[in-house]
Amino acid sequence: MPNLSVMHKGMLCLYNLHRILVAATNISKSIPCVTRGNLALVVVAVLLLALVAPVPSVFATDRVINVAAAADLSPALQEVAANYEKRSGVAVKLSFGASGALTQQIQNGAPFDVFFSADMDYPRQLIAAGQAENSTLYCYAVGQLVLWVPKDSPLDIEHNGIQVLLDPFVKKIAVANPQHAPYGRAAIATLKHFDLYQKVAGRLVLGENVSQAAQFVESGNAQAGFVAKAHAMASAMRDKGKYWIVPADAYPMLAQGAVLLSRSPRRQDAAAFLEYVKSAEVKAVFQRYGFSVSERK
Repeated sequence: MPNLSVMHKGMLCLYNLHRILVAATNISKSIPCVTRGNLALVVVAVLLLALVAPVPSVFATDRVINVAAAADLSPALQEVAANYEKRSGVAVKLSFGASGALTQQIQNGAPFDVFFSADMDYPRQLIAAGQAENSTLYCYAVGQLVLWVPKDSPLDIEHNGIQVLLDPFVKKIAVANPQHAPYGRAAIATLKHFDLYQKVAGRLVLGENVSQAAQFVESGNAQAGFVAKAHAMASAMRDKGKYWIVPADAYPMLAQGAVLLSRSPRRQDAAAFLEYVKSAEVKAVFQRYGFSVSERK
């Protein structure tokens, strides 16, 4: 199998050399004083210009993988993808959404190469349907659920925890839609665990995914919301709110799986990206955003 990266670099070198020679020839023709003796100086000058000039997009890399990812991964996976692009030259195009909604898109033929779910069930559904490779299924992280309120909220969430939802100040509570968002199901399970669901069900507002649930609270359309800890720890929200970590025994474990999709036309690049996700470097990124990770590869 030829090394595509080396071939690509070789094409760029040949292209730049061609630019240099053409430019030098044009300069020597247009300036009468340029002789064979000092043509070398002209070539050097043009070389310096070529090094800083942009290469036409036709020569830009066409190695791109399309990744469908659960909304809770937005802050962490953007960082992971940017790091991978720098080291590999392969562009990673990310599309975020609710895991169930993304699964439906994949089942309907959406051109994704890799799927990162917020649970293990949706990837297994795709495997059972022959749309994902069982041998590539990998639990890359375990998510955590938190109850988040704005920083200026009068709710003492750090001390009172989930009981703040009974405060008359709380008119709306944001959760991800439990029909297709694992974090939404975790939120409903939490409310039932603490015997609060019947008391607050009429005040729930559903976001399309956990990111939208966070936006509802951040914008003031809800006074509290169940979001991923990864959102609460992201730079965009870190200084805007305060949160209470929901005990792990209050909801089913949010084990999150990634899998290579069977229809991927870029299997080699997609598999290489999945392998990179198993690295200690990526695990450290996930941990920084509040995920738990396995030490095993």
